[in-house]
This record gives sequence, structure tokens and C-alpha cells, in this order.
Amino acid sequence: MAEKKVVLTYEGLKKMEEELETLKTVRRKEVAEKIKEARGQGDLSENAEYDSAKEEQAEIEARIVVLEKMLRNAEVIDDEEVSRDVISVGSIVKLYDLEFNEEVEYIIVGSAEADPMNGKISNESPVGKGLLGHKAGETITIDTPSGDVVFRIEAINK
Repeated sequence: MAEKKVVLTYEGLKKMEEELETLKTVRRKEVAEKIKEARGQGDLSENAEYDSAKEEQAEIEARIVVLEKMLRNAEVIDDEEVSRDVISVGSIVKLYDLEFNEEVEYIIVGSAEADPMNGKISNESPVGKGLLGHKAGETITIDTPSGDVVFRIEAINK
């Protein structure tokens, strides 16, 4: 079975590569030193520092595996290919929320980069999926878990 493609912007790709490099070169060494120090304290069966360091090591190794898998299956969205006419992954979308009478701005990204608190919404989320393929000037209704949301698309940028 083919692995699912991970849609990333160029910025998201770089961040993942940097995180992977930091985990491999910095964090691994730090946790190895913690384990070495904890071992030096004697009896490992009741050594909380040792248990904590081993747990941290397992978390780092698991994250490395996840990042390597995502990078192996990455599909990078080229900024030059992002349309200003139709909403797609990589689009910066300015919307007017008709219910709350306010303007909102979202960047449509792949699920691996999603960070709703910072305006980055996944192309797989209800709102992200509902916006894809629409044009500036349209008024659309998106079905979300908390009910329908109505937006007027003000502008699409890249």
C-alpha cells in the first residue's frame, strides 16, 4: 500500500529538515549525556533521572522516525505554481466572516504544517477543504462540526 503524501510548503519543508537535524545532532547528544550522568548515580532501578532520560530518548527517536517518514513522502508546493485566482494549498486567503462581521486571514497548508492558532489551516480541515477551488468575490457556506460558516472571499494571495 502506497504511503500517504505529506503536502508541505517550502517553508514547512525547511522547518522539518531543521527540526530533524537538531534532533539528530543536538538533542541526541544532550539526552545521551543525561543518561550517562544518571547511570553514574548508581542503582538504576530507583533512579528517576535515568527513567526520565530514557523516556526523553524514546520520544526523540520516535519523532526522528516520524519526521524522516514525512520528509520521504513530502510533496512540496512550489510558490510559483500557487494560483492567485483559485484557492489552493499555499494560498493566503482573506475572508469576511458574515456571522461575526469580521475579517480573517488563513494560509492553506498541508496537515503536517497546520497551526490554527497562527492562521495556518490544513487543506484537510473542514474550512480548508471547503475553501479549495473557490475564487475571490464568492460567498460560500462551509459545513463544520460546530455548524455552517458563511464566508465572502475577499482576496487570494500567495
